[in-house]
Amino acid sequence: MTANPDDPRHPLPDVTEMLCFSIYSAGHAFTQLYRPLLEKLNLTYPQFLVMMTLWGREGRTVKELGKTLFLDSSTLTPLLKRLEAAGLVTRTRNPKDEREVLLHLTEQGRGLKGQAAEVMACVSEGVGLDKETLDTLQAAIDAIRDRLHEQGPSGTR
Repeated sequence: MTANPDDPRHPLPDVTEMLCFSIYSAGHAFTQLYRPLLEKLNLTYPQFLVMMTLWGREGRTVKELGKTLFLDSSTLTPLLKRLEAAGLVTRTRNPKDEREVLLHLTEQGRGLKGQAAEVMACVSEGVGLDKETLDTLQAAIDAIRDRLHEQGPSGTR
C-alpha cells in the first residue's frame, strides 16, 4: 500500500525532526571541525580514518581496512594510492597470498601519530560531552548503522 502524501492522517515530518537528518548534519559539523585540524597534517578525513586504523594495528589487508571503515575497494584504492604517494603508507602483496595487499606505515606515517592525538583532543573538547554520554551515544548510532547494514539497500532482509 502506497502512502498518499496529501493524506492529513500521515503528514511528513519536518526535516529537523528526522533522525537521519540529525546524524547527517552532525556528520557535516564534524567534517567542518576536523577540516582545519587535518589540513595541518595534509590529510583528508577519510585519509585520517585510514591512518587512525593503521596506527592501531599495522599489517592489515586492504579488505580488512575496507570492512573496518565500511569502504569498498573502488573508494579505498585511490585513497591508499594518495597516502602512498605522500610517503605515509606502503602497499605490498602478501607473500603467503598474492591476492592480498598488506598495508604498513612508513616512518613519516608513524611520525604523524603524535599530531593525531592533538587533533583528537581538540575534537573531544569541541564535542564537550562526558565519556559516559559519548559511549552511550556511539553505541546507539553503531546499533542503528549495523541494523541498516543487515537490512541491506532495500530496507528489508
